[in-house]
Amino acid sequence: MNTTVPSAGTGTAGTATGGTSSPLPAPCSPLPVIAGGVPDDAAARLERYTAAERLRWAAETFGGRAAIGTSFQGAGIVALHLAAEAGLKLAVFTLDTGLLFPETLALKAALEARFGIEIESVRPRLSLDAQAAEYGAALWERDPDLCCQLRKVMPLSDKLASLDCWLTGVRREQAASRAVTGILERNERAGGRVLWKLNPLADWSRNQVWAHIRANDLPYNPLHDAGYRSIGCSVCTRPSGACDADERAGRWTGFNKTECGIHTFLKQSSTTTKP
Repeated sequence: MNTTVPSAGTGTAGTATGGTSSPLPAPCSPLPVIAGGVPDDAAARLERYTAAERLRWAAETFGGRAAIGTSFQGAGIVALHLAAEAGLKLAVFTLDTGLLFPETLALKAALEARFGIEIESVRPRLSLDAQAAEYGAALWERDPDLCCQLRKVMPLSDKLASLDCWLTGVRREQAASRAVTGILERNERAGGRVLWKLNPLADWSRNQVWAHIRANDLPYNPLHDAGYRSIGCSVCTRPSGACDADERAGRWTGFNKTECGIHTFLKQSSTTTKP
């Protein structure tokens, strides 16, 4: 994989700060557990923890009912590295829409080899041919919201039925729509079941992410070097250059759309947002 670090927009990864060369922290001080497994003040306290401590908390609190979901953006790669370095046994999955770039699939294999893990590919119920037969060819060109619903949101919803905690790479700096992302968010699912969503790198900047990737020589998607700031399906992602303020630029060009829906479909009941 490439080792050149893409531009971080407002600066370069070489000028970023984030303490990425420091050793991993000792296990975080335990949070008091109440009925239901999550303390009342968990969200507020996790805001003060490091990303590695947040990951450790999830692993210790939820065990096999917690999993990292990643599309192999920079923050997801950092989360995988922090978990591996801390020896955390967190499951990992990705949404394979059948429309991913070859570079993305190659990166998945590289990360599996680097960290000695198996990343589960969660796939849609409909094949591309079946989707075309039912909804018409190239649905993404006519109704990208429906296409995302079928190929990303529904498969994710099925996967989350087996989890109590979903860990993501969402960061507040990525887009205006994500500026109030909480480190820990409580979501209501069907039947009153609670799903916790942990965003361990929500308070990291793009510069911090890429400084960590460079400092640890982590594999990343070479499309970043070709001007792609955010990488999704090949049919809906375009290069946007290195200086766009919004890291989501280049997705669904020509549509009034900035989110695929996987981070907006849940019914959020509480959150602790950026102080």
